[in-house]
Parts: sequence; C-alpha cells; structure tokens
Amino acid sequence: MKAKATLKQIAKELNVSVSTVSKALNDSPEISEQTKTRIKEYAKLKNYKPNVIGLNLKNRKTKTIGVIIPDILNSFFAKVFSGIEKIADSKGYNVIMCISNESLAKESHTLDMLSNGTIDGFILSISEEAQKLQEYNHFKEIINEGTPIVMFDRIADEVVCDKVVVDDFDSALHATQHLINTGCKNIALFSSIDNLSIGKLRLEGYLQALKDNNIAVNPNLIIRTDSEDDLKAKIEQVFDNNKIDGIFALDENDSVAALRIGLKKGYKVPEELSIIGFADGILASRRLSPSLSTLSQYGVEIGEVAANVLINRLESTDENLPYETVVIKTQLRERESTRKL
Repeated sequence: MKAKATLKQIAKELNVSVSTVSKALNDSPEISEQTKTRIKEYAKLKNYKPNVIGLNLKNRKTKTIGVIIPDILNSFFAKVFSGIEKIADSKGYNVIMCISNESLAKESHTLDMLSNGTIDGFILSISEEAQKLQEYNHFKEIINEGTPIVMFDRIADEVVCDKVVVDDFDSALHATQHLINTGCKNIALFSSIDNLSIGKLRLEGYLQALKDNNIAVNPNLIIRTDSEDDLKAKIEQVFDNNKIDGIFALDENDSVAALRIGLKKGYKVPEELSIIGFADGILASRRLSPSLSTLSQYGVEIGEVAANVLINRLESTDENLPYETVVIKTQLRERESTRKL
C-alpha cells in the first residue's frame, strides 16, 4: 500500500514551512497561487490525506494536550500529571501521556509523532539525556512550527517558551540553612541527578548556605553522580572516611539511600545525623522509620499551573502573548530525620 505523506514531509521536500503547506492546502489568500498549485500537486502525488483532527495549524481545535514525562515510577511526575488532568478535564481538554524514559530519541520521536495534528500543545519535563547533551533543537523546531510547549521542573533556558518551576536554588539554600540552625556543621550533599538543571541549582543553593555561614566547603562531603548505584557506593565511602552530622540529598531516592546507609553505619537519627531530602513521596513520609524531613514540591499544583498556562495560550487571541515563568514555592516538611529548632 502506498504510504501517506504528512504535512511535515511535504514541507521538508518542498523546503517550505509546515504552516505554509497547511495554508496552501486550505486555499489561504496569504499564499500565492503558484505556491498553492505546487504544494497541492505534490500532496496529491504523495497521496496526502488531511488529518481530520486538525489540518489548520493556526486554528487547532483538537482539544487535546500532549504530556511527556521522563519517568512514570517517580511519584513527583505522577502528581504533576494528576494536576494537569484535573485542569484539562475541567476545561474540556483530553490528555495523552507519553514517557521518554530519559531518552532523547524517544522524546524527540514523541514530539514529532504527536505534533502532526494530534494535539494542540505540549506540557513536558526534559529527559536526562537531552539535558546531559544540551540538545534542545527538537523543542525549538516544534515551537517554530506553531505548537506551544510548557516546560516544568526540568527546563532549558535556551528554549523560549512558558515554564513552571520550583524555587530549586532558594529551597536548597533554606534546607541547608535549617540543618545549620539545628547545629549541623559537617553537612554532606548527595546527588544522583547531576546531569539535570534542577540538580545544578540545588547544589548552588547548598554552597550558598555554607558561604553565608562561613562554613568551608569540604569536597569530600559532596557526591555528584548520575547513577543511583554509583551514589550508594560513594555514600558508603563518605561515612567510612568522614565525620558528618547532616545530609542534604537532592532527590528522594538519594535521601532514602542516605538514611538507610547512615542507620547501617550506626548513626542515631536525628540525634547524631540529620537528613533532609528533596521531593515528598510516600516512601519518605510513610514507609521509613524514622520518617524523612523533605522539601515538598507541590507536584499537583505544578501540574495545575502548567495546564492553565498552556490552555490560556491556546485560547488566547493575542498572537504576541508574552511567555511567562511561574515559580512555585516549596515547603520544608519536618519529620523525624531532623532535630527540632
């Protein structure tokens, strides 16, 4: 059977934009008759059939949002998706969720597949591989073709679009300051998310807190990696070779590993060792003893805000609507792994 062409394929072959192809096939007066004829003849030759979901890129009415998350097993992303779905449903939009599994190729393929008339816009958090390689052209191409993107949590400053983030730097600064205020002087930092933008911001917040309190940075207490297994081995070494009384962990799994290893090494928590982790999942709050003090990221609220930002853009008549970055404040939830002030 002869394969059907897509708008993108036609645009690429004729060296024009997807928007030009769409307008030509819709007999838009913005396109010259010569260009219309060339595009229509080529579309017919390539067996192109219009997508009934939405041929006109300027006036999409699919009422569907594409959501791409890096990891379905991460409770934070599950909470964000819940918030997105809540707002989308209340405003008459459907949601298609896809998982990149931290893969640049899969992320790029999903964007390409869904942007051909299936959805109106994307809400996404960037894959680890894309951030590691600093490769963001696939986002820029989608935006240039007229499909809006709202990034959350993991973002790229190089991509001009709407963004919803937590105050990673300030949160890390305040968490570290809290440990200092409770008497901690030798505070370790454990991170298995060093490739991610959020990991770098949280590290900067930790370092700033030490500087503000005239505490010298001890590089032996800072473990930065992109592998949870590698992190666990290095945490063991930190406990074996250093005296520590506080830990700031940049991810929920990092904090859980730190707590378990600290207890195994004979530390009393929180009397001898205080721990604060980032992200407030069920594991940290309900399934560990002692329970972990954490920075709550308000995943549901992030999802709600991201959905509202995207839908407002989709339904706005202002073609020059400015992009916005919404910052969601975190909250330190004190539990059993930190001493009281």
